[in-house]
Amino acid sequence: MTTETTVGLDKETRDIVKATVPVLQEHGNAITKRFYELMLEDHPELKNIFNLTNQRKGDQPKALANTVYAAALHIDNLEEILPVVKQIAQKHKSLNIKPEHYPIVGKYLLLGIKDVLGDAATDDIINAWEKAYGVIADVFINVEKEMYKAVQNSPGGWIDFRNFKVMKKVVESDVITSFYLEPEDGKAFPAYQPGQYITVKATIEGQPYTHLRQYSLSCAPGEDMYRISVKREDPMGDNPAGIVSNFLHAKMEEGSILPISAPSGDFVLDQEDTRPLILMSGGVGLTPMISMLETVIKEQPNREVVFIHAAKSGNIHAMKERVQEITQTHDQVTSYTVYDSPSAEDVYDKEGHIDYEWLANILPTHDAAFYFCGPKGFMRTVYQNLRNYHVADTDLHFEIFGPAEDITA
Repeated sequence: MTTETTVGLDKETRDIVKATVPVLQEHGNAITKRFYELMLEDHPELKNIFNLTNQRKGDQPKALANTVYAAALHIDNLEEILPVVKQIAQKHKSLNIKPEHYPIVGKYLLLGIKDVLGDAATDDIINAWEKAYGVIADVFINVEKEMYKAVQNSPGGWIDFRNFKVMKKVVESDVITSFYLEPEDGKAFPAYQPGQYITVKATIEGQPYTHLRQYSLSCAPGEDMYRISVKREDPMGDNPAGIVSNFLHAKMEEGSILPISAPSGDFVLDQEDTRPLILMSGGVGLTPMISMLETVIKEQPNREVVFIHAAKSGNIHAMKERVQEITQTHDQVTSYTVYDSPSAEDVYDKEGHIDYEWLANILPTHDAAFYFCGPKGFMRTVYQNLRNYHVADTDLHFEIFGPAEDITA
């Protein structure tokens, strides 16, 4: 990749880009916030793609800024950021981002830089960044092209969105409901890897744009259907109710049609690894963990598994009966429940939060594969505890929307 993608950039251009990265990082959130404002004002149709909730929270501008600046910092050797490129490309594939979107993004990113930095953004700087963005965009386009091709060539695979019918709707807890999905056309559809997600396209009455949301598949591959388990996001503080989650809970019934993308994501269970598997989830982060648990008991029946789930209380703890059933019928599996605010009727293993002392007491070894998913605060705590437990970086697996530094800092 290095020789092909950076050969068109002269040394002066690369030096300017690398020299200006610290300045742009300092103003990164302001630049990308302005970029989105300008772009969506001129191209409102892109509101059908971008998650406007993440815009409001600032997650999306922050994620974009960090990606672009990391790429610029490694402009001499973009191989360095290939793992990050592939992870983001999975998201882009799920959202059906196309090559024609990249020039639009590039144009408004440069306008955002000029708008925020003013006279400090000289013609030389803007020209250097324009060239660098072209190189970075080509890397993403090429990686995504291969991913789209792989999906299209898989049995039953498809590009863009395909209509699936809700075959069953199951209330799992006070806030989580599962939707079982099969293709409306009755034709084949691809298997997936445990931990992957699909994108749902919601067309909601009274909303001028469609809304795209990504939900992990919560059952094991090979079940002849897809299942997503969706938490209803109720209003909290400054955050309004989740538009899509409330729509799904209130409007999607058995027989309803839901357009979805093909499965994506690289946060997947490594089934070549035979060491103990530690699955840790908080709240609705349970969904990819359940898929991994259901998979490992089928495919690796001798692999030791520790399953830890943290929730506020029993009434919002989804799928607890299924985990109990698996634990009772599979000697390889041990499970623990942690409740922050349990009721008098709740049965659990620990009250409060996961902490280092408790983890060190229940975990079989630090030489294991650790997968964890949940709210950022939960993931930050788990990450720090596992680092203190001397787990190798290569054995820590997690997925987050936004910068990994939100968890690892």
